[in-house]
Amino acid sequence: MAFDLVRDTGVGTWQPSNIKRPARVAKQRNERQPVGGRLKRVFDVSASVFLIISLFPLLLGLIIMLRLTDRGPLFYGHERIGHNGRKFQCLKFRSMAVNGDAILAAYLRDNPDQRKIWEEERKLDDDPRVTPMGAILRKLSLDELPQIINVLRGDMSLVGPRPVTLGELDKYSSSRSHYLMTRPGITGLWQISGRSDTSFQQRVCMDRLYVSNWTMLTDLKILIMTLPAVILAKGAR
Repeated sequence: MAFDLVRDTGVGTWQPSNIKRPARVAKQRNERQPVGGRLKRVFDVSASVFLIISLFPLLLGLIIMLRLTDRGPLFYGHERIGHNGRKFQCLKFRSMAVNGDAILAAYLRDNPDQRKIWEEERKLDDDPRVTPMGAILRKLSLDELPQIINVLRGDMSLVGPRPVTLGELDKYSSSRSHYLMTRPGITGLWQISGRSDTSFQQRVCMDRLYVSNWTMLTDLKILIMTLPAVILAKGAR
């Protein structure tokens, strides 16, 4: 079941008329502080420390399994855009082959139909770069656990828009300013609404709606709904 913003958070509707304009939102927020300000940041740090301690056995087990199945780097960092356009390395357990860029380039060259999908959505149903172990990590969203470090660093938040590249941000058009008002999140509306089942434009709409109507209660509800979404592997690929 898709996430219903009215029923599950009570913060608005999907109608464009209910999404605030960037200028209006900017007046309501401190432009130097990400959406949520200190309250959201204190919660992020406290919850992240708790998660690292409680998930340590799982993290250790994943590191051992990754090392046994692949001799490449354990972690992968890819440049993403954060609050106010600040660039950072978004961390993940490496789920792709070391020469993934070359594999993707060759695959897109030999499959024009898939190249068109990649250019429009920046994702593939059957990504040739993903390793067998990486497919399991992605299915369960375990590859994103290292992003807790990004949260502690202040690059990300536990809840927020999906982290995007500069190229993806350029496609946000009028929603670009909304994205830049907050830190991207490990989870968010996109995570509990189907992940890979949502189109790029749907994710942009979700990001804009989240920023325009943020409350701490919304974050808590999204966090609570994330676990069943991950367990059911909703939209995972």
